[in-house]
Amino acid sequence: PLTGTKGGSSGINAEYGGVYMTSDASWGTHIVIISKEAKRLAGWVLGVFRNHSKRTMLTLLKSLIRPKLEYCSPLWSPCKIGDIQRLEGIQRFFTKKIDECEGMNYWERLQHLKILSLQRRRERYMIIHAWKMHAGLAPKIISFHREEERNGVKATYPTINQSVQESVKTLRYHSFSMRASQLFNRMPERVRQCSTIDSLKIELGNFPATIPDYPPVKGYSSPRDNSLVALLSEGTRPRTLR
Repeated sequence: PLTGTKGGSSGINAEYGGVYMTSDASWGTHIVIISKEAKRLAGWVLGVFRNHSKRTMLTLLKSLIRPKLEYCSPLWSPCKIGDIQRLEGIQRFFTKKIDECEGMNYWERLQHLKILSLQRRRERYMIIHAWKMHAGLAPKIISFHREEERNGVKATYPTINQSVQESVKTLRYHSFSMRASQLFNRMPERVRQCSTIDSLKIELGNFPATIPDYPPVKGYSSPRDNSLVALLSEGTRPRTLR
């Protein structure tokens, strides 16, 4: 059930199924809570398991740490750099303890371990959920239309009332319906036209993996916005990456 709990300066928090939202419709409280829980869990794992080999550590990361950080993430996936850095910092901390990764920075570890940043994984979940809506496997809060035959099915962007205050427009622009639509439309037609969830996951394992993944992390100077929305045009070709 939906419950109200006392929050900080943002006022009352609404909590439902382990997801928190403050009275200003932000997810900052939720991100702080799950980050603290995941960091405690990571510390426990590192203390209990003495084997820090690549295989063991990736198994623990995928089965214990990531689920804590990714539950319901299409709903609350952050846009603020600070929130993205906070979440990414957990995976950064954990992968640093892998024996084979000594001397590597976080971006190098992602490539060496062949794993995605948490930011890229959250966007992948959004694309999957948008596809499920198009396929009738999830309730539709996004509309779809067919453009020219060569462009296939596209998501219809939700309208934003330009007469409302800027904070409301910002919330709308960063909502799931807008961001998932943008991400879905930037996928190649072969991804959008997948007939099964299994084939979709295979395509999403191939295509986004070709796009450089440099998430924002504290102390690093990221060369660009790491979101697929920024890196890809709707023609599905990567913009020039320098």
